[in-house]
Amino acid sequence: MIDKLYPNAAAALEGLRDGATVLISGFGDAGVPFALCLAVLETGARDLTVVANNAGFAGKGVAALIDAGRVARIICSFPRSEPDSPFVRQYKAGRIALELVPQGTLGERMRAAGAGIAGFYTRVSAGTRLAEGKEMREIDGHQHVLERPLRGDFALVRAEKADRWGNLVFRKAARNFGPVMATAADITVVEVAECVENGALDPEAVVTPSVYVDRIVVTGPGGPR
Repeated sequence: MIDKLYPNAAAALEGLRDGATVLISGFGDAGVPFALCLAVLETGARDLTVVANNAGFAGKGVAALIDAGRVARIICSFPRSEPDSPFVRQYKAGRIALELVPQGTLGERMRAAGAGIAGFYTRVSAGTRLAEGKEMREIDGHQHVLERPLRGDFALVRAEKADRWGNLVFRKAARNFGPVMATAADITVVEVAECVENGALDPEAVVTPSVYVDRIVVTGPGGPR
């Protein structure tokens, strides 16, 4: 029987190496895999490229990884969530690189990676510094920017429930980037509040099917803060 449940977060991150690209779900506090982020610290992996909606705050999640000097580059939409965040300090010191990506474009670049699409044109960021160095094309009288797919070595995702096959149910806004990230990584690791027996989830409620999930770890409601 297929069983993707791992005993702990450390075991679920086996194979995470220096220089990896890691997709990390979350919007504010909703849907952030806090336990997996802590476990990344314990692996000792460095020089990571992190892809996330924001650079974290309050010294937890993505912010904890940045504060520990483990992140060499971050690709995100909202890097500065507080005046003196770990990102701000590391960026001012020249210890972290930033690729700023509009939020919708960020999600679509990962969706493109999961769907096997080579790229897409968008009007977003055309005529701004974010378009510098990118291919441009005029479509219907408007300039469009060619955006490339964004894929990760690992995706770290927070969901509410999983079964042992890896079918996922999310809780409200915690759904955010998790489903699309799960499709766009070589290895998708999911922390959940609860793992149920196969067949216990309503198929109509499953957001991410098991084919996109490789490893599951149970961390309880909300995970550590």
